[in-house]
Amino acid sequence: MNYVLAVVTQFNQGHEQVNVKARGQSISRAVDVTQIAKSRFYPEMRVENVELGTESFTDESGRPSKVSTIHITVAKQ
Repeated sequence: MNYVLAVVTQFNQGHEQVNVKARGQSISRAVDVTQIAKSRFYPEMRVENVELGTESFTDESGRPSKVSTIHITVAKQ
């Protein structure tokens, strides 16, 4: 609920759009945050854009690794 509260706070401060970003196993949490914010606080909120991607990095053992990412843009109407 902390992330949902952050989205609601951004809208209450007058922002027209809010970006929700996540990587790896947190992707499902980002989707849940946008859906809870919409269903409980802002039924008029709409998803403007969803971007999916992959980030490459080197892990602690020196091996290259990749992680999935999501970037959700939501807006009040």
